[in-house]
Amino acid sequence: MDLTQLRQQIDDLDAQLLQLLNRRMDVVKMVGELKRANKAIIYRPEREKFIIDRLVGLNSGLLTRPAIEAIFLEIFAVARNIELPERIAYLGPEGSFTHQAAESRFGAMSEYVALPSIRSVFESVNTERTRFGVVPIENNQEGIVNETIDLLYELDVKIVAELPLAIHHTFATKAEKLSEITRIYSKDIAFRQCNKFLREYFEHHPVELIPVESTSRAALIVSQEPQAAAICSHIAAKLFEVPILFHNIEDSETNRTRFLIISKDFKNARSGNDKTTILVNLDNQAGSLARFLQRFDEKKINMTKIESRPLREGEQFRSWFYIDFDGHIDDDDVQEIILARQGQVKWAGSYVKLT
Repeated sequence: MDLTQLRQQIDDLDAQLLQLLNRRMDVVKMVGELKRANKAIIYRPEREKFIIDRLVGLNSGLLTRPAIEAIFLEIFAVARNIELPERIAYLGPEGSFTHQAAESRFGAMSEYVALPSIRSVFESVNTERTRFGVVPIENNQEGIVNETIDLLYELDVKIVAELPLAIHHTFATKAEKLSEITRIYSKDIAFRQCNKFLREYFEHHPVELIPVESTSRAALIVSQEPQAAAICSHIAAKLFEVPILFHNIEDSETNRTRFLIISKDFKNARSGNDKTTILVNLDNQAGSLARFLQRFDEKKINMTKIESRPLREGEQFRSWFYIDFDGHIDDDDVQEIILARQGQVKWAGSYVKLT
């Protein structure tokens, strides 16, 4: 079989895929009409996980799980826009890693709003100017994002999903050769994370490292400076049409950031593999925290994270606690623990566990 015949097979298969996708969207449209009539939530992460798990179980071909996820998450995003277009706020600017995380879940077709601070994303969701928000919560190299957990305590929003994202830096430039580059722009933390690359490639070719407020800003500047380069995300390079010379230039292969999708008055159904976040303000008595945590041990509930934050009420040095654990708020054991501390525990969300 020659190349022309193989290409014809691909064209025929593409036509079949298009017909099937249109049939799927016809059903999606009917689902959307039913959901709107019943005022049901369009975005269901646990349902999407069930579909992907089912397809992976059926798969006997060349597609890997990440490939299936990439294809179907985009299909899901297109479907949600047909059911009911949603507006998503994220910590900007455009081309940031938070933007990349948002697009990885909501797809290229959604309407995005880049906001200048984590607080502005939370307030946009809390006032329902946007349906969803995407914010960072922790990096495995730099630690927790305190502002995010403080705002979960302060405002009445819920965690819809978590999004782990591998942080890969690209080296983007319009220069034809490395020797033509005289300046490199990026955020200060990105320079630190790509120190080995900079030493190896520019040891005998001195360049000026210029810190800017974001890696997206770096890509924008470089789009207008032919003798400059940017260390940035691939989405920023694509957005500002700067060719990528090198991918994955970061020192650590395990640099990951966990993002949260937040929304107002949102509750996921149980998926069978859930994580729950609670915010706890206990009585200021000896042993109160120890007794509370002991209940999780007694119920064999795996606690995955605990962080203390200052209460900022009154003059005493007191703390409240951010806690993640395996399970769903509707689990009987979890309900028993929460109800015993009514008024001291704020439920911040139960969602499909990905980390």
